[in-house]
Amino acid sequence: MVGGTAADVERAGSIFEVLGSRVTHVGAAGAGQVAKACNQVLVAVIFGGLAEALVLGSKLGVDPAAILDAVGGGMAANRIMEVRRGNFLDHDFAPGFKVDLHHKDLEIALGASGEVDAPLPLTAEVQQMFRQLRAAGHGGEDDSALLRVAEQRASHRIGDR
Repeated sequence: MVGGTAADVERAGSIFEVLGSRVTHVGAAGAGQVAKACNQVLVAVIFGGLAEALVLGSKLGVDPAAILDAVGGGMAANRIMEVRRGNFLDHDFAPGFKVDLHHKDLEIALGASGEVDAPLPLTAEVQQMFRQLRAAGHGGEDDSALLRVAEQRASHRIGDR
């Protein structure tokens, strides 16, 4: 996610190749930061929604792995379910992308949303979940630790009957 003139992006191409396998020019200078903020909003909301869905299904008696299998083939399928499946099912919150870092990114997105009057209520709720994790000392854990908050709210640990 790169912002700048086309000439600038082309000139920096060899540097971008070292930093990542895919470079997407998204517009003028600053547009890359905007695209990253949008990405982080989506990722956070998906993590939060996935945590809540697994708690709901589990509390209603359905195996969380079966839920992931069932919804993973439809419109709800997403990369997070594939990559972080084990984190959720095993309650393994070893960091991939840390809560602290995502919290920082959402602060940027929420600040920008305030500047242009673009309400982000879902993002704000997930940010509160991240704050709860940080307050409990879980800021160094993976985003999948949002499951802790969803479980606490429902008084239910997924997989328990």
